[in-house]
Amino acid sequence: MGLIKFLFFTILILWIIRLLLRLVFPMVIKSIFGKMQQQSTGYAGQQQQQQQQRYSAKPEGSLSIDYVPPQPKQGNADKLGDFVDYEEIK
Repeated sequence: MGLIKFLFFTILILWIIRLLLRLVFPMVIKSIFGKMQQQSTGYAGQQQQQQQQRYSAKPEGSLSIDYVPPQPKQGNADKLGDFVDYEEIK
């Protein structure tokens, strides 16, 4: 009789936990994602303000270069490999 009571209460507790998770878990996830979205939009807004301040500090008409791509090195013909002339035979 004790084994049947144990199984009954175990199944009942697991069923209640499952029901609570179905109700509570979506609300927790929504709140977490809502907070993450607010943080990301706040962070993006701060970046835009910083960029505007950075660009507004320069006088109009001035030019600044932030990145200069590296120039490709001019290779010698020896480094390019062998080239073989050929003729088409018709």
